[in-house]
Amino acid sequence: MAEEAESKQSTMESVMEKISEKIHGHDSSSSSSDSDSDHEKPASPSSVKAKIYRLFGREKPVHHVLGGGKPADVFLWRNKKISGGVLGGATAIWVLFELIEYHLLTLVCHVSILALALLFLWSNIHTFIHKTPPQIPHVHLPEEPLLQIASALTIELNQALKLLRDIASGRNPKKFLMVVAAFWVLSIVGSWCNFLTLFYISFVLLHTVPVLYEKYEDKVDPFAEKAMVEIKKQYAVFDAKVLSKIPKGPLKTKKV
Repeated sequence: MAEEAESKQSTMESVMEKISEKIHGHDSSSSSSDSDSDHEKPASPSSVKAKIYRLFGREKPVHHVLGGGKPADVFLWRNKKISGGVLGGATAIWVLFELIEYHLLTLVCHVSILALALLFLWSNIHTFIHKTPPQIPHVHLPEEPLLQIASALTIELNQALKLLRDIASGRNPKKFLMVVAAFWVLSIVGSWCNFLTLFYISFVLLHTVPVLYEKYEDKVDPFAEKAMVEIKKQYAVFDAKVLSKIPKGPLKTKKV
């Protein structure tokens, strides 16, 4: 009888332990769910922040938009000495060819004459002093970087030609008008200055506009949003009055 009483008492204790475990498990799950809900509540500001308008619909920082790496570091003035040196070199080239009106072929010939004269004098002086001719280093251009540059330019040109072909197909009148307007503006700017000056102006803008936009993007983006809304309104009016009245022929499907 004593053994039966002890077995019953042990079973009752095991049952009570299971019940208490279930109660604690339910409390922990409810607390975890409460904590999850608490963690989910602060996520609302991030979702609101994600809806902020960014210029050109970008979702990445300006550094990633510019391609990242060393060129983006130069454009965004991550290293002021390198960026200032590049901009100063471009300015010197523009002043030399545009203001002083120095010609490229003349510059190449003069630099070559100066380099050959210095090497000739150094070689003779070294031979006269040390009685042995100096070892002039060999200049050799590596093929791989040049091939990579040519390949990258070829890919970019092919993509540009493909984009122009898609625009000329007439499927997107909006892109067609934007490209025509861009070429028209470039033609006007090209009549004001030559290619070197236009290239220098573009180079200076690349070194100033991105870094200023990165610094004041929170102030620029709201104005850009308002401008885009107004442009869309004007385009909708132009589409309703002009583009929608242009007759379009039926598209013929080609049989393969």
